Amino acid sequence: MSVKTLRKIVKRLNESVKENKLGSPFFSQSQYTPQELSPDNFSPINTTDSGRRIAFIDGGNQEIVGAPNFSIQINRVSFCIFDGKKRVKPEKIPSMIEFFSATYSVFREKQIHYDTMILPLNEMYSGFVPDETDLSFNSVDRSVMEGNMRAGISRVASIARRFGEWEYSRHVIDNELRSGDVIVADGTLQAAFANESKYVNRVYDSGKKSEVLVTGLAKTCTLFTDTGLSLIGAVRLLAERSEIAFDKWCYYPIVEIFNPTHRASLYIVKLNQSADRIYRYEVFQDQAKKLSDDEMNEVFSKLAENCKDAAFPGYPYGLIVADEQARVRYNEMDGYRVMLLSEMTKSGNWEKFKRYIRATDSHDVLDMLAG
Repeated sequence: MSVKTLRKIVKRLNESVKENKLGSPFFSQSQYTPQELSPDNFSPINTTDSGRRIAFIDGGNQEIVGAPNFSIQINRVSFCIFDGKKRVKPEKIPSMIEFFSATYSVFREKQIHYDTMILPLNEMYSGFVPDETDLSFNSVDRSVMEGNMRAGISRVASIARRFGEWEYSRHVIDNELRSGDVIVADGTLQAAFANESKYVNRVYDSGKKSEVLVTGLAKTCTLFTDTGLSLIGAVRLLAERSEIAFDKWCYYPIVEIFNPTHRASLYIVKLNQSADRIYRYEVFQDQAKKLSDDEMNEVFSKLAENCKDAAFPGYPYGLIVADEQARVRYNEMDGYRVMLLSEMTKSGNWEKFKRYIRATDSHDVLDMLAG
């Protein structure tokens, strides 16, 4: 029965996803002016030799203990630098920072707000973490809400890691990179949350001052065309229909952006001839406009040189390394959780904390019963 039902889903979905018209990139806000999809917008990425090095940065976080009114998390941010295929050892700052964050609810100005405390695991990390005063959010701020629902505290708690990535990026640029180098963030360059533009703009200022190109590569892309197709899928189909023969390519222009919280030029890139995936790649707009076609090709060529990992061709190996270093694994959480719950008990306040933790931990009990 279930197979028949799934077969019906596939049939109806196939009928609903119509590829006869690719359409144009769709952006609902007036600050975005889309460009028509055209085969003329494909350019080959030619292999060139340059002295540009690339830094890759990523972050990870996990909740240790949570309740509706507080969330204690471990956050980790990491970077690595590559000169072609050769990994470069950092000279001035640690390759990874770690900090605890404790987000808690308060009633202020007739609304529920979430404030966050930041506690570095090591004193040497204290200069690289975000400011606590920037991590205070009204729970009905549209930038943090989930649909029409009040923002959940775990979602708001994760913003500390996001801001930590931006803040650490600035220090990487200032201390480890030189003129002509590139930094690649994991994700887009859009400031999505209140106060985030402050951190993004600091990174841009450092990039301009040091002449380091600020960029971001997103693992996923949820943009559409005005016929309802995935923009990534539509560009890929356009390449197939146009019989684009380049082994590696970039697609540009896609859209002109006039959004002060998204100061980027947007590209779609295929970075390896064996790649099964293509990606959304963004470059700080002020810098992108000043690059010649040859200079932009240098950047793409250097990035493509880092995308030859046999297990994941077309995706930068540097981002794989940064993700691996920053990832907070579930088996690490047990140790932190035991220590934290022990400290809650020793403080004499376990009963106080327990009444709130028990409001949300039934899923954990069910998972345990299910084995």
